[in-house]
Amino acid sequence: MVKRITTPVFQAFVKRYFRKRRKWRFKDIEIDVSPGVFFPHFTLSTRVLLEFIEPLDLTGKTFLELGCGTGAISVLAAKKGAVVTATDINQEAVDNARHNASLNGVEYVVITSDLFEQIPNQAFGFIAINPPYYPRDPQNMEEKAWYCGEHFEYFEKLFSTLGAYTNGDSQVFMILSEDCDVARIEETASRYGIGISKVLEKKRWGERNFIFQLKE
Repeated sequence: MVKRITTPVFQAFVKRYFRKRRKWRFKDIEIDVSPGVFFPHFTLSTRVLLEFIEPLDLTGKTFLELGCGTGAISVLAAKKGAVVTATDINQEAVDNARHNASLNGVEYVVITSDLFEQIPNQAFGFIAINPPYYPRDPQNMEEKAWYCGEHFEYFEKLFSTLGAYTNGDSQVFMILSEDCDVARIEETASRYGIGISKVLEKKRWGERNFIFQLKE
C-alpha cells in the first residue's frame, strides 16, 4: 500500500483530490486536512499512533508532536490533559494544526520548526514522531512529509539532537512501516547512542506498521 502511494499515478490523483480541504475522523476527533499537508486518509500510520497513544496517561505531561501535519496526535494528547507542543517544517501544516485545535476545542502551542531548531530547550515527558522515511531528496515542502533525504539526512539530524529534549523519564515513540529501511534507521540511531526497541507491531489492510521506543 505504502509503495503505491509514492507512485507518480497515485501522486497525481492525490494532488487533484486534495486541492480542497478534506475531512478525516478518529472517534470523536474531527480533522480538516488542508491542501499541501500530509494526509492520513490512505496510510495507517496516523491511526495506529492514535490508537497507541489513546490509553496512555498524559494528564499534566509535556507532550511534543514532532512533524505534526494536521495536528491529529496533538489534538488527542490535549484532550487527554497533556501540555502539548506541535511542530512542523511546513507552514501550511502549522496553520492546519492550529485550525484543528480550534475545531476540536483544545489548545496547544504550534511552532514552525525544522525538527528541534526553533523549540525552546526543555525535556519533554512524551515525544511522538511520524517521520518521513523514503530515501530521496524532497523537491518541495510537501515532499518533506515523505522523503528523508537520499542519505537519510532527516534521521541524522533527528538522532543527533534528540538528547537535548529528553531526560531519563522521557518516553519517545516513533512509527515506521515495513516498507522503509528499518535496519538503516536503527544503525543511524545507534551511532548517536540511541537504542530502538519495538513496542507494537500491527498489520492491517496488508500494511505492517511498527511503533518503536527510543532511549539513550
